[in-house]
Amino acid sequence: GLQNESKNISVKDKILLIDKLSNCGFNRIEVASFVSPKWIPQMADCDLVLNGLTRNESISYSALTPNLMGLEKALLSQVNEVAIFASASESFSKANINCSIKESIERFVPLMKLAKEHSLPVRGYVSCVTDCPYEGFVSPESVQMVASRLIDLGCYEVSLGETLGGASQQQIEVLLENILKYIPAKQLAGHFHDTKEFALENIKIALDYGLRTFDTSVGGLGGCPYAPGASGNVATEAVVKLLKKLGYRTKLDEESINLVALFAKSLIGK
Repeated sequence: GLQNESKNISVKDKILLIDKLSNCGFNRIEVASFVSPKWIPQMADCDLVLNGLTRNESISYSALTPNLMGLEKALLSQVNEVAIFASASESFSKANINCSIKESIERFVPLMKLAKEHSLPVRGYVSCVTDCPYEGFVSPESVQMVASRLIDLGCYEVSLGETLGGASQQQIEVLLENILKYIPAKQLAGHFHDTKEFALENIKIALDYGLRTFDTSVGGLGGCPYAPGASGNVATEAVVKLLKKLGYRTKLDEESINLVALFAKSLIGK
């Protein structure tokens, strides 16, 4: 979630944040994004962060790798898995990664080949699964097409990104009704931003449809530089509280996560 913060966060503080999260019971933590520092300056020190972590052997530390160069850098930093991202909206794809949806998928072919050679698991993201800041409505069919293509390429899981954080429960129901005809729930994850504070209700809908993996951001950090007005991903601590309330079991230490959330917010003066 730090990619959207204008205030520079030091390598030391980034490492400290991740090390604190490593003691909370998570299976996976996404810790870096090997994107161009020209466009996302906050991510310029990813290699230093990864190399400075006190790694918990039970955790898979992952990084976003939008292209082959990003993957090569991630391999040098010894990540446990990587993630690639595409959009269900043509306009957002061009704004976010400067190419069409078709071109973005084609770029991933050599990346997937290299990841396979290194036995590195790859996760996929699809952004703008209900609405786009430039186009408005995004059809469930477009989302399904992109998600299925990522699965076909070899992604073990695809995260459905509600990038603007304003989708209604009905929109999420329609989306999942469509996509679950083609991809089983065990291969899908929910990624809800919380701009209009709908994220927790939408997670409840996704749980009802069988999804069991959700991307969260401690302290509700983040947002997307290319989605003006959208807030950060739903706060980890809020989702943990919700799951507990609904009777779901997790390995997570709620008290520890609440303390890390306070630390995360202090880093950005929030």
